[in-house]
Amino acid sequence: MSYCIGIIGGGNMAEAMVSGLISDGYDAARIMVGDINEDRLGYLRKNYQVKVTVDNRQIVSSSDVVILALKPSVLEAVLEPLQEMFSKQLVISIAAGITIGKLTECLVGKLPIVRVMPNTPCLIREGISALAYNDLVSSEQVCIAKDIFSSVGQVIVTEEKYLNAITGLSGSGPAYVYLIIEALADAGVQVGLDRSSSLLLATQTVIGAGKMVIETGRHPAQLKDAVTSPGGTTIAALHVLEQGKLRGTLMEAVKVATKRAEELNGE
Repeated sequence: MSYCIGIIGGGNMAEAMVSGLISDGYDAARIMVGDINEDRLGYLRKNYQVKVTVDNRQIVSSSDVVILALKPSVLEAVLEPLQEMFSKQLVISIAAGITIGKLTECLVGKLPIVRVMPNTPCLIREGISALAYNDLVSSEQVCIAKDIFSSVGQVIVTEEKYLNAITGLSGSGPAYVYLIIEALADAGVQVGLDRSSSLLLATQTVIGAGKMVIETGRHPAQLKDAVTSPGGTTIAALHVLEQGKLRGTLMEAVKVATKRAEELNGE
C-alpha cells in the first residue's frame, strides 16, 4: 500500500484504524489525522507517529483516501467548507445512517464513495465491517477499502440496501452478546461460583463457541448437537431456553434494530 490516507475525526474508531494499519506494516508517515481536539492529536502523534492537523483542508489536499470518521450529527458541517477541494480522492465514510446519496449531496460532485458499517470489536482488531460503494469506485479502490478495514477485523462487501440489516445484526450485535455474557455470569454466581470465575467462564465460552463456528466451518446446529447428549444437562437447559423463546427474542431484536436503522436513515 503506497497511497496516502487522511482521517477526518480522531476518535476511537480512527485510532483503531491507525493502530491496525501500522500493525499491518503501513507507513505511519503516510497517515494524517485531523481533529479539533489538539490534546487528542498530540496523543495520536506521540503513540503512533502519524501526521496530525487541526485543518481538515490539509487532509483533503494531501490524501489519496479520505476517511470520514465522524458522528452523523456533525458530518455536513465539517464537509461544507471542504466541498470544492475534493477531486478524485476515494472517500470512505463510517458515519452511521448517512447514505451514499446523502454523502454525494454533501460533497457536491461525482466521487468514488465507500460506505462502511463497522462494529466496536474493531477497537481490538476483532471487528466485522460491511462495505458498500457507488459505481464510481474502481476494483482497485475496493481492494484499498478492504485492506484498510481488514486491519481491524473481517470484511464483507455488500449492497447498500443491506446495511440497515447489517447494523441491526453486527453493528448492534455486540450489545446482545454482552447481555448474554452478563446473564450467564450472573447464573454462575446464582449456582455458587465466585463472580470473577463465573465471568471468565462465561466470556471464554462465548469466544470459544464463536471460534468453533468460524474455524470448523460447521453449522451452529451441528456444533450444538455435538454438545447435546441424550438425557443430559445440555438438552435440559436447551429446553428451558426454547420455552423462554430465546431464539425468537434474538431474531426480533435484530428485526427492530434494523427497522430503527431504516428510520434513522430517513431522518
